Amino acid sequence: MPETKTLHDVFRPGGSLAVVEQSPDPAHPPAAAGLAFPREEDIRLAQDLLFFAYRDFTNAADVALEELGLGRAHHRALHFIGRNPGITVSELLAILRITKQSLARVLGALVDQGYVAQAQGNQDRRQRLLSMTQAGQALERRLFERQQAVLAPAYRQAGATAVEGFRGVMLAIMDEEACRNIAETHATVRLGNAPAGAERAAESATGAAALPESPPGAVRLVPAGRR
Repeated sequence: MPETKTLHDVFRPGGSLAVVEQSPDPAHPPAAAGLAFPREEDIRLAQDLLFFAYRDFTNAADVALEELGLGRAHHRALHFIGRNPGITVSELLAILRITKQSLARVLGALVDQGYVAQAQGNQDRRQRLLSMTQAGQALERRLFERQQAVLAPAYRQAGATAVEGFRGVMLAIMDEEACRNIAETHATVRLGNAPAGAERAAESATGAAALPESPPGAVRLVPAGRR
């Protein structure tokens, strides 16, 4: 019988497939057989948490954006251009998943106000490569610091174990393309508690990823075939 995967497949650094799994917690044993998890009320609560958290997290930057006649779509574009200097319009379109017309309006405003610069591709002159100007970098940093002021205290209050669980849930919600983007962008995405660099060194030496012990309740990224 094929193995059942309970949570979403994700990608870890290097591109190899992994599965998010929940380490057993002796203090909170699995629900008895026959009891549904998650229950509908759990999902309803999750919806409320996501809606309200997103509202307050984005509102931290909304005020500064509104002063400049910009909105959340402009912020998202600034974020991903800043994280991926030289990104093409097509690549940005694939990340944002909005229409070409909508992206054209967003980029038009950012270019006109001097926050984003465009250049022709080196090999394909039809490509438009996007990068942040100095003014764009300053604006993106200002917006980041406003949202950091909301998120950093929440991380500290919740604690490291809760933060790791939060990351596991977010990864499990995302599709494979988004998970691959996260793994390629963030070197801190790792197996268990080992830094990604140490993990890759262990793989090179042994041909298999090292899987250090995780604390009870921690989310691990487990390579397919190693479960």
